[in-house]
Amino acid sequence: MNKTVLTTAIAATVLTTGAFAHFQMLYTPNTALTKGGTVELLHAFTHPFADEHTMDMGKQHDSKEFTAPLEFFVINKEKKTDLLSTLKDITFKGSHNTAHAYRSQYKARRMGDHVLVMVPAPYYEKNEDVYIQQVTKSIINVAGAPTDWDAPAGLKTEIVPLVKPYAIWEGSNFTGIVMSNGKPVPFAEIEVEYLNRDVDLKANAMGKSRYEAPQDSFVTMGMKANKDGEFTFSIPKAGFWGFCALGSGPDKEYKGKELSQDAVIWVEAKAMKPAK
Repeated sequence: MNKTVLTTAIAATVLTTGAFAHFQMLYTPNTALTKGGTVELLHAFTHPFADEHTMDMGKQHDSKEFTAPLEFFVINKEKKTDLLSTLKDITFKGSHNTAHAYRSQYKARRMGDHVLVMVPAPYYEKNEDVYIQQVTKSIINVAGAPTDWDAPAGLKTEIVPLVKPYAIWEGSNFTGIVMSNGKPVPFAEIEVEYLNRDVDLKANAMGKSRYEAPQDSFVTMGMKANKDGEFTFSIPKAGFWGFCALGSGPDKEYKGKELSQDAVIWVEAKAMKPAK
C-alpha cells in the first residue's frame, strides 16, 4: 500500500471511529426515585446519539454463539448482590438494524444508592479486528439519601464520580476520575455522547432523534483527563449522558487479538421546572 492510500485509510478509520463511538448502555428511565420499586433495565451495545448501528452483545470472532456477560451486580450500602440470573436475552431494535441485547428487572427497595455494574463479554469489532469490553456503571438513588455513589466498585477499570450522577441540573457539571486497578489513569482519553433518543422499553427499540449535530465531532465529543485522571464536563441538556474512558483497563488482549477495555458511566441531568 503506498503512502497516500495508507494515509487515506488511516484517516477514514479515525473518522469512522469518531462518528460511530460504541457505548454499552445500562439504561433505566429515571435514576432519582422518590420511593423504592421495581426498576426496568436495558442492556444494549449501541451508538446513543446517532444510532447508526446496534451491536450484538457478546459477539465473538471464532464462534456464532454469543458469550454471556461476565458480571452483573449491584452495590447498596456496601453490600454486593449478584444479578446475572436476572438477565433475559432480547432482540433490540435500533434505527437501522436489530441486535442481541438483554433486559432485566431490579427491585430497588432500600433507601440510598444502588450502583449497578455490567461487565459484558468482549465484543468483536470486525471492521477493526479488535475486541471491545466496556465495564459500565449506572447509579440509581432511592429517596435522596446518599450512600455508595462515590465509592470505587473494585473494578478493573471504572469512572468514579465526584458529583452525584443522579442529582445533576441541566447546565451544571459532572466530574469523575478514571481508574485502573484502583489507581488514577493520567490523561485518559474520554468520549462523551448524549442519549439522543427515547428508549421504548415495551418494544425494546430506539425512538426518533431529538437533535441534529452540526458536525461529527459533536456526535461523539472528545476530552482528556488531567494528570490525576480527573475530568469535568458541563452538561448542556437534560437527559442521559455517557462517558467512556478508552482503553483505560489493564487487559489489552483477548483471544489473541487486541482488546480495548473501557470504563463507562451513565449520568442523568434533570431540567429545572417551575413549581406548581
